[in-house]
Amino acid sequence: MARKRKLPPRASALSASMRDLGYLLETAVADLLDNSISAGATVVQIFCDLTRYCPTLAIIDNGKGMNAEEVVTAMRYGSSNPAEERLSGDLGRFGLGLKTASFSQCRRLTIASAQQGVLNSTEWDLNLVDEKDDWVISVLEKEEIKGLPFINELGRNGTLVVWRELDRLLEDTIGPKQHEIINEKLDALGKHLSLVFHRYLAGEIRGRSKLSISVNGHDLAPFDPFCRNNSATQRLPEEIVYVDGVRVRMQPYVLPHHSKLSAKEYDYYQNRSDFISNQGAYVYRSGRLMAWGDWFRLIPKGENTKLARVQVDFPSKLDESWTIDIKKSRACPPHQVRERLKRVIKRISDRSTTVHRGRGKKLFDEIKAPVWERYADQGKIRYSLNRKHPLVQLLDSKLEEGSRKQLNMLLDAIVSSLPIEMIYSDCSTHLKDVEQSQIEENEAIEKLNALKGFLFDGKKTDAEIFREVIRSTRFFESHMDVVEQFIKKEFI
Repeated sequence: MARKRKLPPRASALSASMRDLGYLLETAVADLLDNSISAGATVVQIFCDLTRYCPTLAIIDNGKGMNAEEVVTAMRYGSSNPAEERLSGDLGRFGLGLKTASFSQCRRLTIASAQQGVLNSTEWDLNLVDEKDDWVISVLEKEEIKGLPFINELGRNGTLVVWRELDRLLEDTIGPKQHEIINEKLDALGKHLSLVFHRYLAGEIRGRSKLSISVNGHDLAPFDPFCRNNSATQRLPEEIVYVDGVRVRMQPYVLPHHSKLSAKEYDYYQNRSDFISNQGAYVYRSGRLMAWGDWFRLIPKGENTKLARVQVDFPSKLDESWTIDIKKSRACPPHQVRERLKRVIKRISDRSTTVHRGRGKKLFDEIKAPVWERYADQGKIRYSLNRKHPLVQLLDSKLEEGSRKQLNMLLDAIVSSLPIEMIYSDCSTHLKDVEQSQIEENEAIEKLNALKGFLFDGKKTDAEIFREVIRSTRFFESHMDVVEQFIKKEFI
């Protein structure tokens, strides 16, 4: 019979390897906030202080706290079994997050926790682990606890997590560059947390009080990826699918066309990445956003679905089916969900395309004689200048045969050289910056006079015809008040 032998891992080697699981600052902090939420916290404060002798990042919550034994257990690698069913409000998974997330940014991790005013604290120091080559933690005495950074911010109940020796966070930089790097990371952290926990911040989680999160004293506002406060956002019928008898909800949304967003809304959403990269399924585990901006290879991202979003909700008891990773930043939907999602995507992409193209179609339909016309011939789409536009017909009537041919040649050249790819690229990435007509008020009046003389040439004038031609050229979109004043003065 084979002889059994224990073979524990080398502490110094494994602890170093566990630091490189791919956490960013924002995903690491989010993992720690899961513990705060699981502990029933309603307030979480995050502080990053580089002015101390030892730069420090601290996370403080007002949750239920831990007793002496629980503080030690929390520091154990694999403190819980991922196969065990968790309570509905428990956002944990592997019992690794506190340690792996923390050591991805620092070498010294301290926890102090209070229950009814009784403080207990333990500490991992990777320098000590390397020295002893063993899994050794320190249980802090009362005087040592009193000296911890931000310990006075901890209430009668709650937990303080302190990161020191921030070698990964500071990237070995010093001076002003260090502050610049940290400020950029803290900005990314705030945006990440306002998205990942937006439903907690908005008080949308049933049975839970609204969560408050602050970074260096600045409260975070929830970032709703579905733009639900805008009346033009379309909420399609919810789909429900069952996996192992457990319900998974899919709520499709179609965001408004950019013209329906206020300037503040547009900048707010664009500042967090453009509409194309934000499209996709948003997967929530017990209300916490796990993964987003992905169609799970069911369809590629594109213009047709740029306004499409699907909110997918599943409970923690389906973790195994979704293959949640340690960082809780990746999720792979089970077969039943993928099949239903295909149907949802087809329905929502059709609606997204309609919204995205509808605005342009409306502009064509509103004008009786547009300068440009759109044709759909045998599955192909093309754009052409309208040869029946009043300005084109008027010029054509004034030209001799030879000049008329030259005019048509010029118009053909303009149509064939329309920079479709460039327009597509600019509209995809900088839509609000695309503006064709930029003329000053005095130039607008000059053009109005010239256009009136060209159209009517001393003949009887018609205000409605003039107004229709004005709208079709779109010369004067930023000066329509000037146009109306001109018409009132010259035509009435």
